Amino acid sequence: MFKHIKSDLPASIVVFFVALPLCLGIALASGAPLFSGLIAGIVGGIVVGSLSGSQIGVSGPAAGLAAIVLTAIGTLGGFENFLVAVVLGGLIQILFSILKAGVIAYYFPSSVIKGMLTGIGIIIILKQIPHFFGYTEAAEGNFAFFQVDGENTFTEIINSLNYISPGATIIAVLALAILLLWDRVLSKKAKIFQLIQGPLVAVVLGILFYVFTKDHQTLGISDKLLVSVPIPESVESLGTLLSFPNFSVIGSAEIWITAFTIALVASLETLLCVEATDKLDPHKRTTPTNKELFAQGVGNSISGLLGGLPVTQVIVRSSANIQSGGRTKASAIIHGFFLLISVILIPRLLNMIPLSVLAAVLFIVGYKLAKPALFKKMYILGWKQFIPFVVTVFGIVFTDLLVGIGLGLLVGIVVILLKSYQNSHFLHIEDKSNGKHRIKMTLAEEVTFFNKGAILKELDSLPNDTYLELSVVNTRYLDNDIIEILDDFAFKAKERNIDIKLISERGVEENPASFLEFFKTRPKINPV
Repeated sequence: MFKHIKSDLPASIVVFFVALPLCLGIALASGAPLFSGLIAGIVGGIVVGSLSGSQIGVSGPAAGLAAIVLTAIGTLGGFENFLVAVVLGGLIQILFSILKAGVIAYYFPSSVIKGMLTGIGIIIILKQIPHFFGYTEAAEGNFAFFQVDGENTFTEIINSLNYISPGATIIAVLALAILLLWDRVLSKKAKIFQLIQGPLVAVVLGILFYVFTKDHQTLGISDKLLVSVPIPESVESLGTLLSFPNFSVIGSAEIWITAFTIALVASLETLLCVEATDKLDPHKRTTPTNKELFAQGVGNSISGLLGGLPVTQVIVRSSANIQSGGRTKASAIIHGFFLLISVILIPRLLNMIPLSVLAAVLFIVGYKLAKPALFKKMYILGWKQFIPFVVTVFGIVFTDLLVGIGLGLLVGIVVILLKSYQNSHFLHIEDKSNGKHRIKMTLAEEVTFFNKGAILKELDSLPNDTYLELSVVNTRYLDNDIIEILDDFAFKAKERNIDIKLISERGVEENPASFLEFFKTRPKINPV
């Protein structure tokens, strides 16, 4: 696991800086104690990272579950009651892994997965713009378009332009310049610049800027614009920040409904992220999805027992890990230890990090996910790839992750049905022979009820006085609905002076009286 520690250690530092504000922000958006987000991040890194089969995926609290958590804490009568649902949700995920439910991951279209990555990249950039300019009202970790405060992604950006903090903006611009210089130039010059990552330098610069300007009237950065980690009075008092589940409510139906909801949504988000991270992985490794569900289930149960939020594999942290050169699961595990150690030993130092600097780090992550060149590439691949891709992107940006994915899948299914409609058969028309049009119609390998409309339309459009040669030699599956259509056509063909020659594995039949009887009674033979 530590074979590639030279790559994994710098990557883990970047993931740590990306994860820290998100853990706190998601906890805040969920109406949960701030420390619960950090616990979920620590468990996601150390526990899930150790058990996971993914080499580059990173787990932690997910923004997609924030609305569910916020609602559940209120309806279940408190955070301690909610933690019972988190523990049970983890156990249900373990059951999902035993039932091999991870196979679902292989049925997400590539265009939708790429749309998900691009949409999340755009969301990251849009959501970090207010933090970049030092807007105090911007909620970290809220990825939904419509926010609980009545604002939306774009109105929040507009509001931020009216409340620009000079100090926060200046250090954000400097941090972004350092990150670009490190990524484009310095990392290619010497190995030292690969070992010491740009985000670490940017964060250190941000802390120094805060320290030297905190008393400055114009450049000073408000405490509201800094990371806000809960500070225990001592290591011994750390336990007072923990919450524990109230198992006396385990018999409540609402607890079990919430647990199943958490398990279902967390599993779906994880499987989507697994598929996405596998596509981003430069080494093209494949994550065993059932093993991943098991790891997530164990992680959720432990997180709930310790007072943490539900965890999933998260694309923001995973993509930051990949972009920073992470090679193995060591980077995810080490980032979890960084969270744990820093919260215990240096919380005051962490609380000197400007959020605007972390926004600059996330800008780079978002851009690499949503490069404009990808839109051009998907367009070149054709409308069957481009339309589901674009719908997924806009769905995620203007609603949320799961709704956007759902819209993309729906459009993808419509595209499949449309192509199935078009590809049900092939027609070859020859010149007149003996006064009749000679038409050869060859049915596809699989013909289902989706193809009824296309085949019925083609048969009805045949001119009178036609000789139709119908071949089903290569057809491996012929739906009963299609056979009934052919049977009805055989009756109408007599009135329209259409002769039918049926060629199949069962032999050749001139003007069959009944297609149903032909396919039912004749054994398969080599076609004549």
